[in-house]
Amino acid sequence: MSLNLFDIVPDFTQDSTIGPLSFYAWAGSDWVVLFSHPRDFTPVCTTELGTVARLKPEFDRRGVKVVGLSVDPVDRHHEWAIDIAATQGTEVNFPLIADSDHRISTLLGLIHPNASDTATVRSVFVIDGAKRVRLTLTYPASTGRNFHEILRTIDSLQLTDRHKVATPADWQQGDDVIILPSVSDGEASTLFPGGWTTHRSYLRTVAQPAKVDPS
Repeated sequence: MSLNLFDIVPDFTQDSTIGPLSFYAWAGSDWVVLFSHPRDFTPVCTTELGTVARLKPEFDRRGVKVVGLSVDPVDRHHEWAIDIAATQGTEVNFPLIADSDHRISTLLGLIHPNASDTATVRSVFVIDGAKRVRLTLTYPASTGRNFHEILRTIDSLQLTDRHKVATPADWQQGDDVIILPSVSDGEASTLFPGGWTTHRSYLRTVAQPAKVDPS
């Protein structure tokens, strides 16, 4: 299967570096970033896991759990974690799913035959507390993922879930946002009493209602 936006991620139980991981029970009501790797001991992914480990406090602050996945077994994951700590200067502080039977890769649509019949592509799923897919990204093997961008998109998703706004191109936390076209000026007056700027009838910008900071 392939997962599209707002699809429900199916539950699964699979071996991992923290033991059998039952996805729904482990995730609880938190958001999740699940990101896949072709195999262990690959150079780009080694840098990515180190980056995510350093950024884990930022994910925690947003109520987001992180989990990695590759088609190698748990013992290889643990060996790889030693290399990651040595080369990236940080311990791997989140679970890695061991998918040597390709069961979860197949379930989530992570095997792309034109890329490889055996290795997972390098995908990212941002999953909300209702287990719905809110963002998907798939990268080529040669290009490292930008996890600051993933944090930015999570900020946008969590903000726009709480307020009737969208975020413009290159938006960063604290920048102005866009009032949804479905919100009338009358409703906007109640929602945004401080006023807004009308650029066109369909484009109204307003100060960000509130920073998303669960802490």
